[in-house]
Amino acid sequence: MKKWIWLILLALMAVVVVGSRGSTFFEQPPSPTIVERIPVETPQPQPESKEVDNILQVSTDKLLTHIQKLNFQRYTTTERSLTRTYITTELKKLGWKPKLEKFSDGVNIFAERPGTNKAAKAILVAAHYDTVASSPGADDNASGVAVVLEIARLLGSYPTPRTLQLAFFDQEEAGLLGSQAFVSKKARLQNLGGAIVMDMVGYACYTAGCQKYPAGLPVKPPSDKGDFLAVIGDTEHLSLLSAFQNSQNIPSTALNKQELNLPAVLTLPIPFKGLLTPDTLRSDHAPFWYQGVGAVLVTDTANLRTPHYHKPSDVPATIERSFFTGAAQIVVNATTTLLEKTDFGRRQEAGGRGQNSSVSGNWALS
Repeated sequence: MKKWIWLILLALMAVVVVGSRGSTFFEQPPSPTIVERIPVETPQPQPESKEVDNILQVSTDKLLTHIQKLNFQRYTTTERSLTRTYITTELKKLGWKPKLEKFSDGVNIFAERPGTNKAAKAILVAAHYDTVASSPGADDNASGVAVVLEIARLLGSYPTPRTLQLAFFDQEEAGLLGSQAFVSKKARLQNLGGAIVMDMVGYACYTAGCQKYPAGLPVKPPSDKGDFLAVIGDTEHLSLLSAFQNSQNIPSTALNKQELNLPAVLTLPIPFKGLLTPDTLRSDHAPFWYQGVGAVLVTDTANLRTPHYHKPSDVPATIERSFFTGAAQIVVNATTTLLEKTDFGRRQEAGGRGQNSSVSGNWALS
Protein backbone atom coordinates (compact mmCIF):
# COMPACT_ATOMS: atom_id res chain seq x y z
CA MET A 1 0.00 0.00 0.00
CA LYS A 2 2.81 2.37 0.88
CA LYS A 3 4.43 1.53 -2.42
CA TRP A 4 1.34 2.69 -4.34
CA ILE A 5 1.14 5.88 -2.30
CA TRP A 6 4.73 6.71 -3.16
CA LEU A 7 4.10 6.03 -6.85
CA ILE A 8 1.08 8.36 -6.85
CA LEU A 9 3.07 11.11 -5.14
CA LEU A 10 5.90 10.79 -7.66
CA ALA A 11 3.40 11.01 -10.55
CA LEU A 12 1.87 14.17 -9.14
CA MET A 13 5.27 15.75 -8.73
CA ALA A 14 6.14 14.97 -12.37
CA VAL A 15 2.94 16.63 -13.55
CA VAL A 16 3.78 19.78 -11.57
CA VAL A 17 7.31 19.96 -12.99
CA VAL A 18 6.15 19.58 -16.58
CA GLY A 19 3.47 22.25 -16.10
CA SER A 20 5.99 24.67 -14.68
CA ARG A 21 8.11 24.35 -17.89
CA GLY A 22 5.37 25.77 -20.08
CA SER A 23 3.71 22.63 -21.38
CA THR A 24 0.87 23.33 -23.79
CA PHE A 25 -1.25 21.05 -21.75
CA PHE A 26 -0.95 23.18 -18.65
CA GLU A 27 -0.72 26.76 -19.93
CA GLN A 28 -0.84 29.41 -17.30
CA PRO A 29 -3.21 32.32 -17.89
CA PRO A 30 -1.34 35.47 -18.86
CA SER A 31 -0.46 37.75 -16.01
CA PRO A 32 -2.35 41.01 -15.97
CA THR A 33 -0.39 43.92 -17.43
CA ILE A 34 0.77 46.40 -14.89
CA VAL A 35 0.22 49.97 -16.05
CA GLU A 36 1.91 52.81 -14.27
CA ARG A 37 0.19 56.16 -14.22
CA ILE A 38 2.75 58.59 -15.68
CA PRO A 39 1.91 62.27 -15.96
CA VAL A 40 1.52 63.32 -19.58
CA GLU A 41 3.69 66.29 -20.58
CA THR A 42 2.74 68.49 -23.51
CA PRO A 43 5.69 68.47 -25.94
CA GLN A 44 7.25 71.87 -26.46
CA PRO A 45 7.82 72.99 -30.06
CA GLN A 46 11.45 72.57 -31.01
CA PRO A 47 13.23 75.04 -33.28
CA GLU A 48 14.17 73.63 -36.65
CA SER A 49 17.82 72.87 -37.13
CA LYS A 50 19.97 75.43 -38.89
CA GLU A 51 20.48 72.98 -41.72
CA VAL A 52 16.75 72.85 -42.39
CA ASP A 53 16.46 76.63 -42.16
CA ASN A 54 19.19 77.07 -44.74
CA ILE A 55 17.55 75.04 -47.47
CA LEU A 56 17.20 77.44 -50.37
CA GLN A 57 16.23 75.02 -53.08
CA VAL A 58 15.52 76.21 -56.59
CA SER A 59 12.32 75.37 -58.41
CA THR A 60 12.73 73.81 -61.83
CA ASP A 61 9.17 74.76 -62.75
CA LYS A 62 9.71 78.41 -61.89
CA LEU A 63 12.99 78.53 -63.79
CA LEU A 64 11.47 77.02 -66.92
CA THR A 65 8.39 79.22 -66.68
CA HIS A 66 10.58 82.32 -66.88
CA ILE A 67 12.27 80.97 -70.00
CA GLN A 68 8.91 80.22 -71.59
CA LYS A 69 7.64 83.71 -70.81
CA LEU A 70 10.74 85.20 -72.42
CA ASN A 71 10.49 83.04 -75.52
CA PHE A 72 10.76 85.87 -78.03
CA GLN A 73 13.46 87.92 -79.71
CA ARG A 74 14.63 90.68 -77.33
CA TYR A 75 16.50 92.84 -79.79
CA THR A 76 14.39 95.84 -80.81
CA THR A 77 13.52 98.73 -78.51
CA THR A 78 9.95 97.48 -78.19
CA GLU A 79 10.99 93.90 -77.48
CA ARG A 80 13.45 94.97 -74.79
CA SER A 81 10.77 97.18 -73.24
CA LEU A 82 8.42 94.19 -73.03
CA THR A 83 11.22 92.21 -71.40
CA ARG A 84 11.75 94.91 -68.78
CA THR A 85 8.04 94.91 -68.02
CA TYR A 86 8.12 91.18 -67.37
CA ILE A 87 11.22 91.37 -65.16
CA THR A 88 10.04 94.32 -63.08
CA THR A 89 6.57 92.80 -62.64
CA GLU A 90 8.08 89.56 -61.35
CA LEU A 91 10.37 91.44 -58.96
CA LYS A 92 7.49 93.46 -57.56
CA LYS A 93 5.50 90.26 -56.96
CA LEU A 94 8.42 89.08 -54.82
CA GLY A 95 8.52 92.27 -52.78
CA TRP A 96 11.42 93.99 -54.52
CA LYS A 97 11.45 97.61 -55.67
CA PRO A 98 13.18 97.59 -59.06
CA LYS A 99 14.57 100.79 -60.58
CA LEU A 100 15.05 101.52 -64.25
CA GLU A 101 18.43 103.07 -64.96
CA LYS A 102 18.57 104.65 -68.39
CA PHE A 103 21.76 105.19 -70.35
CA SER A 104 22.34 106.46 -73.86
CA ASP A 105 21.66 103.15 -75.60
CA GLY A 106 19.31 101.29 -73.29
CA VAL A 107 17.92 100.67 -69.82
CA ASN A 108 19.29 98.56 -66.99
CA ILE A 109 17.17 97.21 -64.13
CA PHE A 110 18.51 97.41 -60.58
CA ALA A 111 17.17 96.31 -57.19
CA GLU A 112 18.62 95.62 -53.77
CA ARG A 113 17.76 94.04 -50.43
CA PRO A 114 19.74 95.55 -47.52
CA GLY A 115 21.86 93.31 -45.35
CA THR A 116 21.99 93.25 -41.56
CA ASN A 117 25.58 94.51 -41.43
CA LYS A 118 25.82 97.99 -42.88
CA ALA A 119 29.62 97.83 -42.87
CA ALA A 120 29.72 94.72 -45.08
CA LYS A 121 30.02 95.26 -48.80
CA ALA A 122 27.24 94.14 -51.13
CA ILE A 123 27.16 91.18 -53.49
CA LEU A 124 25.68 91.71 -56.96
CA VAL A 125 24.03 88.99 -59.04
CA ALA A 126 23.43 89.93 -62.67
CA ALA A 127 22.56 88.80 -66.20
CA HIS A 128 21.87 90.50 -69.51
CA TYR A 129 18.35 90.33 -70.92
CA ASP A 130 18.81 91.35 -74.56
CA THR A 131 19.40 89.03 -77.53
CA VAL A 132 20.90 89.23 -80.97
CA ALA A 133 18.55 89.66 -83.92
CA SER A 134 16.55 86.60 -84.98
CA SER A 135 17.21 84.61 -81.81
CA PRO A 136 14.78 84.09 -78.90
CA GLY A 137 17.81 83.46 -76.68
CA ALA A 138 16.52 80.76 -74.35
CA ASP A 139 20.04 79.94 -73.23
CA ASP A 140 21.50 83.32 -74.25
CA ASN A 141 20.39 84.70 -71.92
CA ALA A 142 16.90 83.93 -70.62
CA SER A 143 18.61 81.20 -68.61
CA GLY A 144 20.68 83.78 -66.72
CA VAL A 145 17.67 86.07 -66.22
CA ALA A 146 15.66 83.15 -64.83
CA VAL A 147 18.33 82.34 -62.26
CA VAL A 148 18.53 85.96 -61.08
CA LEU A 149 14.74 85.97 -60.65
CA GLU A 150 14.93 82.71 -58.72
CA ILE A 151 17.57 84.23 -56.44
CA ALA A 152 15.21 87.17 -55.95
CA ARG A 153 12.52 84.72 -54.84
CA LEU A 154 14.71 82.67 -52.51
CA LEU A 155 16.81 85.41 -50.95
CA GLY A 156 14.46 88.38 -51.04
CA SER A 157 13.34 87.88 -47.44
CA TYR A 158 16.31 85.78 -46.31
CA PRO A 159 18.41 87.90 -43.91
CA THR A 160 22.16 87.95 -44.50
CA PRO A 161 24.94 90.23 -43.28
CA ARG A 162 25.70 91.47 -46.78
CA THR A 163 23.33 93.41 -49.00
CA LEU A 164 22.07 91.54 -52.05
CA GLN A 165 21.92 93.52 -55.29
CA LEU A 166 20.33 92.40 -58.55
CA ALA A 167 21.00 93.79 -62.01
CA PHE A 168 19.63 93.01 -65.46
CA PHE A 169 21.86 94.52 -68.13
CA ASP A 170 20.66 95.83 -71.47
CA GLN A 171 22.67 95.83 -74.71
CA GLU A 172 25.25 93.21 -73.76
CA GLU A 173 25.11 91.87 -77.30
CA ALA A 174 25.88 95.36 -78.63
CA GLY A 175 29.21 95.48 -76.81
CA LEU A 176 28.64 95.21 -73.04
CA LEU A 177 27.00 98.63 -73.07
CA GLY A 178 24.68 98.04 -70.13
CA SER A 179 27.36 96.78 -67.75
CA GLN A 180 29.71 99.56 -68.81
CA ALA A 181 27.04 102.10 -67.93
CA PHE A 182 26.45 100.32 -64.62
CA VAL A 183 30.10 100.48 -63.47
CA SER A 184 30.43 104.08 -64.60
CA LYS A 185 28.67 105.06 -61.38
CA LYS A 186 31.75 105.02 -59.19
CA ALA A 187 29.87 105.69 -55.95
CA ARG A 188 28.03 102.36 -56.12
CA LEU A 189 31.27 100.46 -56.70
CA GLN A 190 32.72 101.64 -53.40
CA ASN A 191 30.30 99.43 -51.49
CA LEU A 192 30.41 96.48 -53.88
CA GLY A 193 32.23 93.41 -52.63
CA GLY A 194 31.88 91.33 -55.78
CA ALA A 195 29.64 90.38 -58.69
CA ILE A 196 28.31 87.10 -60.06
CA VAL A 197 27.39 87.43 -63.73
CA MET A 198 25.53 84.68 -65.58
CA ASP A 199 25.63 84.35 -69.33
CA MET A 200 24.23 81.07 -70.71
CA VAL A 201 23.77 78.44 -67.99
CA GLY A 202 21.16 76.11 -69.49
CA TYR A 203 22.77 73.89 -72.12
CA ALA A 204 24.64 70.62 -71.67
CA CYS A 205 25.70 67.78 -73.96
CA TYR A 206 26.73 64.29 -72.93
CA THR A 207 28.23 62.70 -76.05
CA ALA A 208 31.97 62.38 -76.54
CA GLY A 209 33.42 65.28 -78.48
CA CYS A 210 30.48 67.69 -78.01
CA GLN A 211 32.57 70.04 -75.84
CA LYS A 212 35.14 72.05 -77.75
CA TYR A 213 38.22 73.87 -76.51
CA PRO A 214 40.24 76.62 -78.15
CA ALA A 215 43.70 75.85 -79.46
CA GLY A 216 46.56 76.51 -77.08
CA LEU A 217 44.76 75.65 -73.86
CA PRO A 218 47.69 75.25 -71.43
CA VAL A 219 46.22 72.24 -69.63
CA LYS A 220 44.62 68.98 -70.56
CA PRO A 221 40.86 69.48 -71.05
CA PRO A 222 38.88 68.01 -68.16
CA SER A 223 36.34 66.34 -70.45
CA ASP A 224 35.20 66.13 -74.04
CA LYS A 225 31.61 66.21 -72.79
CA GLY A 226 29.77 69.42 -72.05
CA ASP A 227 28.50 68.41 -68.64
CA PHE A 228 30.21 70.96 -66.39
CA LEU A 229 29.61 74.56 -65.36
CA ALA A 230 32.49 77.00 -65.93
CA VAL A 231 33.18 79.83 -63.49
CA ILE A 232 35.70 82.41 -64.69
CA GLY A 233 37.27 84.96 -62.35
CA ASP A 234 40.35 87.15 -62.12
CA THR A 235 43.28 86.05 -59.97
CA GLU A 236 43.04 89.19 -57.85
CA HIS A 237 39.74 88.05 -56.37
CA LEU A 238 40.06 84.32 -55.85
CA SER A 239 37.68 84.49 -52.87
CA LEU A 240 34.80 84.77 -55.31
CA LEU A 241 35.93 81.67 -57.17
CA SER A 242 36.39 79.79 -53.91
CA ALA A 243 32.72 80.31 -53.08
CA PHE A 244 31.94 77.97 -55.96
CA GLN A 245 34.35 75.27 -54.76
CA ASN A 246 31.85 73.84 -52.27
CA SER A 247 28.75 75.03 -54.08
CA GLN A 248 27.79 71.45 -54.93
CA ASN A 249 27.03 70.70 -51.29
CA ILE A 250 23.37 70.83 -50.31
CA PRO A 251 21.75 69.82 -46.99
CA SER A 252 20.87 66.15 -46.60
CA THR A 253 17.37 67.27 -45.68
CA ALA A 254 16.73 68.85 -49.08
CA LEU A 255 13.45 67.48 -50.38
CA ASN A 256 14.55 66.86 -53.94
CA LYS A 257 18.27 66.35 -53.48
CA GLN A 258 18.41 63.40 -55.86
CA GLU A 259 16.65 65.34 -58.58
CA LEU A 260 19.13 68.23 -58.57
CA ASN A 261 22.03 66.33 -60.11
CA LEU A 262 24.45 69.19 -59.60
CA PRO A 263 27.02 69.44 -62.40
CA ALA A 264 30.76 69.59 -61.86
CA VAL A 265 32.22 73.07 -61.50
CA LEU A 266 35.32 74.13 -63.42
CA THR A 267 36.89 77.28 -61.95
CA LEU A 268 39.18 79.34 -64.16
CA PRO A 269 41.36 82.02 -62.52
CA ILE A 270 42.47 84.47 -65.21
CA PRO A 271 45.62 86.58 -64.66
CA PHE A 272 46.26 90.16 -65.79
CA LYS A 273 42.54 90.91 -66.08
CA GLY A 274 42.32 88.86 -69.27
CA LEU A 275 45.01 90.83 -71.13
CA LEU A 276 46.56 87.61 -72.40
CA THR A 277 43.22 85.86 -72.91
CA PRO A 278 40.89 88.37 -74.58
CA ASP A 279 38.18 85.79 -75.25
CA THR A 280 37.55 85.67 -71.50
CA LEU A 281 36.40 89.30 -71.62
CA ARG A 282 33.38 88.84 -73.84
CA SER A 283 30.64 89.23 -71.25
CA ASP A 284 29.36 91.62 -68.58
CA HIS A 285 31.91 90.65 -65.91
CA ALA A 286 34.71 92.36 -67.87
CA PRO A 287 33.76 96.00 -67.08
CA PHE A 288 33.95 95.12 -63.37
CA TRP A 289 37.47 93.76 -63.86
CA TYR A 290 38.47 97.01 -65.55
CA GLN A 291 37.27 98.93 -62.48
CA GLY A 292 39.17 96.70 -60.06
CA VAL A 293 35.99 95.06 -58.74
CA GLY A 294 35.95 91.29 -58.33
CA ALA A 295 33.53 89.49 -60.64
CA VAL A 296 33.00 85.98 -61.92
CA LEU A 297 31.31 84.79 -65.08
CA VAL A 298 29.19 81.66 -64.75
CA THR A 299 28.60 79.97 -68.11
CA ASP A 300 27.99 76.73 -69.99
CA THR A 301 30.81 77.88 -72.36
CA ALA A 302 28.46 79.16 -75.08
CA ASN A 303 29.47 78.30 -78.64
CA LEU A 304 32.19 75.95 -77.43
CA ARG A 305 29.32 73.64 -76.56
CA THR A 306 25.92 74.58 -77.92
CA PRO A 307 25.11 74.46 -81.66
CA HIS A 308 22.29 76.97 -81.08
CA TYR A 309 24.49 79.93 -80.18
CA HIS A 310 23.00 83.17 -81.62
CA LYS A 311 20.61 81.20 -83.80
CA PRO A 312 16.81 80.96 -84.13
CA SER A 313 17.10 77.45 -82.69
CA ASP A 314 18.03 78.77 -79.23
CA VAL A 315 14.55 77.96 -77.93
CA PRO A 316 13.21 76.61 -74.58
CA ALA A 317 13.10 73.05 -75.93
CA THR A 318 16.90 73.01 -76.17
CA ILE A 319 17.42 73.79 -72.49
CA GLU A 320 18.74 70.73 -70.65
CA ARG A 321 16.42 70.64 -67.65
CA SER A 322 18.59 68.72 -65.21
CA PHE A 323 21.78 70.65 -65.95
CA PHE A 324 19.97 73.99 -65.81
CA THR A 325 18.39 73.23 -62.44
CA GLY A 326 21.73 72.08 -61.05
CA ALA A 327 23.53 75.14 -62.40
CA ALA A 328 20.94 77.42 -60.79
CA GLN A 329 21.33 75.62 -57.46
CA ILE A 330 25.10 76.03 -57.59
CA VAL A 331 24.72 79.79 -58.14
CA VAL A 332 22.23 80.02 -55.26
CA ASN A 333 24.59 78.10 -52.98
CA ALA A 334 27.60 80.24 -53.88
CA THR A 335 25.62 83.47 -53.59
CA THR A 336 24.36 82.50 -50.14
CA THR A 337 27.91 81.68 -49.04
CA LEU A 338 29.16 85.08 -50.14
CA LEU A 339 26.24 86.94 -48.58
CA GLU A 340 26.84 85.28 -45.22
CA LYS A 341 30.58 85.97 -45.14
CA THR A 342 31.89 89.28 -43.89
CA ASP A 343 35.60 88.54 -43.85
CA PHE A 344 36.57 87.27 -47.28
CA GLY A 345 39.45 89.27 -48.69
CA ARG A 346 40.63 90.40 -52.07
CA ARG A 347 43.20 87.67 -52.44
CA GLN A 348 43.30 84.00 -51.63
CA GLU A 349 46.14 81.55 -51.98
CA ALA A 350 45.87 79.17 -54.91
CA GLY A 351 46.16 76.27 -52.52
CA GLY A 352 42.61 76.89 -51.34
CA ARG A 353 41.02 76.03 -54.65
CA GLY A 354 39.68 72.71 -53.52
CA GLN A 355 39.18 69.64 -55.64
CA ASN A 356 37.69 71.24 -58.74
CA SER A 357 39.87 71.86 -61.76
CA SER A 358 41.26 75.36 -62.18
CA VAL A 359 42.83 76.34 -65.47
CA SER A 360 43.38 79.45 -67.55
CA GLY A 361 42.43 79.46 -71.19
CA ASN A 362 40.88 81.24 -74.12
CA TRP A 363 37.13 80.91 -73.85
CA ALA A 364 34.77 82.14 -76.55
CA LEU A 365 31.69 83.52 -74.84
CA SER A 366 28.63 85.50 -75.77
